[in-house]
Amino acid sequence: MKIEIRADGAHISGYVNATEKKSRPVITPHGKVIEEIEPRAFARAIERNGDITLTVDHDSSSVYARTSDGTLQLYEDDIGLHADVLIRDATLIELAKTGKIRGWSFGMYNVVDELVERADDLPLRKVKDLDLDHVTLVVKKTPAYSATSVEIRAGSDVELEERGREPEEMHITVEETKEPKPPSYDLSYAARVYRTRINALKK
Repeated sequence: MKIEIRADGAHISGYVNATEKKSRPVITPHGKVIEEIEPRAFARAIERNGDITLTVDHDSSSVYARTSDGTLQLYEDDIGLHADVLIRDATLIELAKTGKIRGWSFGMYNVVDELVERADDLPLRKVKDLDLDHVTLVVKKTPAYSATSVEIRAGSDVELEERGREPEEMHITVEETKEPKPPSYDLSYAARVYRTRINALKK
């Protein structure tokens, strides 16, 4: 994760999830499994959902950026799901400055998967397709892939599954806009010029 503090806010970028990387044990509607997300699943999800939001610790009551206005940019490459976000919230910027943002997580639903039974290990869940509900910055929760929950939304049949990443090294740079300094002025030289002009007028 890279965090840059600029004049217009905090610019945060990094990989939310790596495709084809096996997770630690996670709890899913199938029970406890090892999980991996297949390539292009995130790309299709981004194409389908025109407004993916950014939250903190999966709290949907506050939205800090979104894809519909360009403050959140998401794409999938050969590594996985990558995010670039611009944060303007003062409290969240301060958390970024002090290194309190611990990682990324995301919420998915309408998951299309294949379960592969394995004799000497947990079943392998291959996620072939999904809908991306949100991505989130982790502050208080543990951003490990094993820290997973399945939430059934009130009043609907949608099962929202939350996933995170292992904690990663953060690179924080600060770029502050400063007022330009006025040009230097030699007061002693100015005084000499002034005295010369006064003496010339007295003659």
